[in-house]
Amino acid sequence: MKTLFPIILICISLNMYGSEESKTWDASKKAKKFVEETIVIGFFASPYGAGWTEDKHLHDYLDRSREAGITGHDMTIAAASYTWQNYLDELYKWRSTMAQTPEKYIFVRSVRDIEAAHKRGNTTAVIWNTQTASILDGDIRKVALLKELGIASMILSYNDLFRTGSGSLAEFNGNTTGVTTWGLKVVDEMVKYGILVDLSHMGPIMTKGIMDHMDKNHPGVPYVYTHSLPIGLYKDEPEATHRGCYRNISDEEAIRAAKSGGFVSPTFTEWMMDGIWPDDITPQQCADMIDYYVKLVGIDHVGIASDDMFTTEPTMDFVAKNPNMYDDDGYMVNAFNKGATGCGELAKILPAITDELWKRGYSDEDIKKIYGGNKMRVYRQVWEGSSPENASVNKH
Repeated sequence: MKTLFPIILICISLNMYGSEESKTWDASKKAKKFVEETIVIGFFASPYGAGWTEDKHLHDYLDRSREAGITGHDMTIAAASYTWQNYLDELYKWRSTMAQTPEKYIFVRSVRDIEAAHKRGNTTAVIWNTQTASILDGDIRKVALLKELGIASMILSYNDLFRTGSGSLAEFNGNTTGVTTWGLKVVDEMVKYGILVDLSHMGPIMTKGIMDHMDKNHPGVPYVYTHSLPIGLYKDEPEATHRGCYRNISDEEAIRAAKSGGFVSPTFTEWMMDGIWPDDITPQQCADMIDYYVKLVGIDHVGIASDDMFTTEPTMDFVAKNPNMYDDDGYMVNAFNKGATGCGELAKILPAITDELWKRGYSDEDIKKIYGGNKMRVYRQVWEGSSPENASVNKH
């Protein structure tokens, strides 16, 4: 596999931080059993060379996940400025590493694969996500190939300005490009081949253009935010910055995703928690994020996403030495300096979140929807063309 140049790795890495260093939270036996018996679908983005640098890192992480009862994860294998060849190299590294213990993985092509992983209980459902459309190399036909290679969801522009449009950091700094004509062609191809449109990390002008296009040209096809925090949850914190974290989304954006039939999943990533920036995100803070979205868009349109990575070490030194590379008014480095370098790994925190949600009055059926059922419904609609009425939720 080729070694990707550092800026690509770092751009991907800055999306999430260490789970090896994250805290394991106490939880009741009842909550641990509930997680084991429920379809749970997380989200993490840990590219080889940044999130994990040895095969053992990936095996250890997913062994913990399986032991905790996590059914599967959306796993990002390309972001930022990856080319098609970069993507293929990265995919090969993941697959060849997983092939060392093939009995532990199911590569998802339908919701039935997720259900099978849950029933077996000792396997991980692998759901591929990509956080860039640059891997198309300008060839629209590659969208169909991505579907054949198992890509389940795709973000069109990661943070910066790309041919598809303006990412969140680009718009934070005043770019008003929005989604381009090329970007909308990519959207149309994604809908045609059943790849879920993920609006995370794109700027609000770009996402509005995509949502307008989807509502007009593909009504009934849901779009989602796989890992995005709500701006509204932290806007009144005493330490909140004037501009806030450029990746967080507005109430209006979350509501539109829900109205499309999609879902929004908060990410348990500390540096995005504007004005809070804890050393260890708590189960209560994770529950706050979930609760905020449930009250905003309803129980049927909320998911979860840890968005973590394996260790901070490959990233932190580079960030400290190159603060000018991240033109965000110093927001991120300031968050790091205040301790926000971790993330709540699902295997270590989800049972404790479950206890907290029960305390707040959430029923078992409510939590099953949040942990995996709502995603399963959307997957059925997008991947398999199921109508909303026939797209059942997690009833395990």
